[in-house]
Amino acid sequence: MNDRDFIIGAGGISISFLIYWFIGHPYFITERIVMFAAIMLFSGTLLFFIRKARRGEEIFLRDIPGLKAVEEAVGRSTEMGKPVLFVPGIQDMDQVETVAGVIVLGHVSKMTARYETTLNVPVSRAIVMKAAQEACKESYLMEGRPDMFHDDMVHYLTDEQFAFAAGVNGIMVREKPAACLYMGKFYAESLILAETGNSIGAIQIAGTASQAQIPFFVTACDYTLIGEEFFAASAYLSQKPELIGGIKGQDMIKLIVIAVLLIGVVLRFFHDSGVIDFSIINFLTVK
Repeated sequence: MNDRDFIIGAGGISISFLIYWFIGHPYFITERIVMFAAIMLFSGTLLFFIRKARRGEEIFLRDIPGLKAVEEAVGRSTEMGKPVLFVPGIQDMDQVETVAGVIVLGHVSKMTARYETTLNVPVSRAIVMKAAQEACKESYLMEGRPDMFHDDMVHYLTDEQFAFAAGVNGIMVREKPAACLYMGKFYAESLILAETGNSIGAIQIAGTASQAQIPFFVTACDYTLIGEEFFAASAYLSQKPELIGGIKGQDMIKLIVIAVLLIGVVLRFFHDSGVIDFSIINFLTVK
């Protein structure tokens, strides 16, 4: 079989073929073998924890204070007889933050159905409106209160950014909700919404991965889910093994990267100080 010695059997492709392909193949860049090993390590870590979650094994995710505050906010709205306002961002469903916001909306709508609290969800995209309606409908069915669900609780305002912000502000001023939740992708309208909610005395909980808007939410809101904490919250609420295992796998990858960085710093320090000559450092340098 020439120089490509491989064996087809129960095991598939032989080790000799893999060695030839990865080292002898002209299209494989041997100088980046460390990058290849890192990709394989990270991919294997993610797959390991996803399969672990699928098997039903317990995976620990720490409690997120913002999620606990959601139930407090809905409870306050119920006591005061006022609605809950939920804004799932201003972007379409092609944004992962919008998807995470709709997942959180499903959790919130379960509580509003349980406590018989009015829920108001203004949206700026037609597809988001349909997805949010389905999420709320499913939640009300699961809580045994399908009679309380109506399509108008999720309603479309406009695609225009500041026109949408003005419409939401009008809802806040007129209905004066006791709880305002902002979960999704936001831009410059974030501070406008948060300030209006603060002026009516509502409990405000925000969640976004937009780095430029996080400071405004932290300043004007009572609780803020920052960056990856927002995605972890949506994964925790969905209870889907793929999402939970993915979050745990990402955390382990971060620990591995931090450990490698610390070891690299120590090795470089000793190498530059001339204490020990680590020739491996040159090998591990990714060009």
